[in-house]
Amino acid sequence: MESLAEQRNVRVLFLSTYPPRACGIATFTQDLIHALDETGKIETEVAAVNDGIDSYPPEVRFTLEQQDPNSYLETAAQISRSSADLLMVEHEFGIYGGKSGEYLLKLVDLLEIPYLVTLHTVLPKPTKKQREIIQRLAVGCKRLITMSASSIPVLREIYEVDPDKISVVHHGVPEIAVEDRDRLKKQAGLEGRFVVSTFGLLSPGKGLEYGIGAVARVAKKHPEILYLVLGQTHPVIKSRDGEAYREKLEQTAADLGVAENVRFVNRYLTKEEIIRYLVMSDVYMTPYLSRDQAVSGTLAYAVGYGRVIVSTPYPYAVEMLGDGRGMLAKFRSTVSLSKCILDVLRHPEQKEKMEKKTAELGKDMMWSRVAENYFSIFKDAVSREPEAAEGPERHRPGF
Repeated sequence: MESLAEQRNVRVLFLSTYPPRACGIATFTQDLIHALDETGKIETEVAAVNDGIDSYPPEVRFTLEQQDPNSYLETAAQISRSSADLLMVEHEFGIYGGKSGEYLLKLVDLLEIPYLVTLHTVLPKPTKKQREIIQRLAVGCKRLITMSASSIPVLREIYEVDPDKISVVHHGVPEIAVEDRDRLKKQAGLEGRFVVSTFGLLSPGKGLEYGIGAVARVAKKHPEILYLVLGQTHPVIKSRDGEAYREKLEQTAADLGVAENVRFVNRYLTKEEIIRYLVMSDVYMTPYLSRDQAVSGTLAYAVGYGRVIVSTPYPYAVEMLGDGRGMLAKFRSTVSLSKCILDVLRHPEQKEKMEKKTAELGKDMMWSRVAENYFSIFKDAVSREPEAAEGPERHRPGF
């Protein structure tokens, strides 16, 4: 007898932040949904975690008010009454209400359909509450998805997650055709410049002051270097502190005499703009301060497009840059970062080898391949669900 997954498309509802909310997880979810829709095998809708957004695109069916505990109960009921086969929970502690996002547990405990969880952060030193939340999600879910193999021992040993429940799926990268680096530099008036870039929402944890300091050291002997700091200030940081961090970075560049070597692009970039800037770059840099950074979507983009990456050694960077795919610098060290940049700048043949190795891994990170991996997980989860595989099909509104 055919399973439900073989009889018709699998219906998956995503619980996540979602554009127009300026959030990396929102963009991730939108990209994943579009890639899944392209397969023709999945039907998708969204329950958007809302915090002040008034209007969403049509694929958003429900909204969950982030700070309202009653909304979690109401949304659980709405999801259970829908015709979704699965709920895909995109998890980050900061996007759900309550202490460490504990309101989410109210929702999953009331679900009448199976759910899966993608972890966007895996903390090796969680608080008691954070550990409890992940443990409870892991016990209740059909599958726990992480984007980094280095997270598996942490989940197993710190959170006591059943390893048979864990899957590793790369962070996806958009497939956008662009011209080559030299042509893009010419179009941007950057011929002859050695371009280093960092993109994403600005916040103090990104360590960009160390990146600017490293560029200042390199610029003493190589004035052709240009550091592009791409992106606007994180909305949460901006609402709390205004543009204080960006202004501090601009002042740092001025104080170090490299205001002409550091260029800020202060806006939320489209994916097309991000990819153009990435392809234009000779080095992509993530000078992040946290040793606990499990995944970096921006670094994933850089890997996808075969850039040489210079990074501090947080776990995801260590994993992605192995086998000669980039260079690791010490935390909070302008000297170490500058030495890595200089090594790339002065050894073009080595740079070319690193780019080829990185591009090879990047092929597996394109959204089309990532979507197929998610589809396999969804299909397996539905096939293993007794009601879905053996019982009558539910007759519920939606989808």
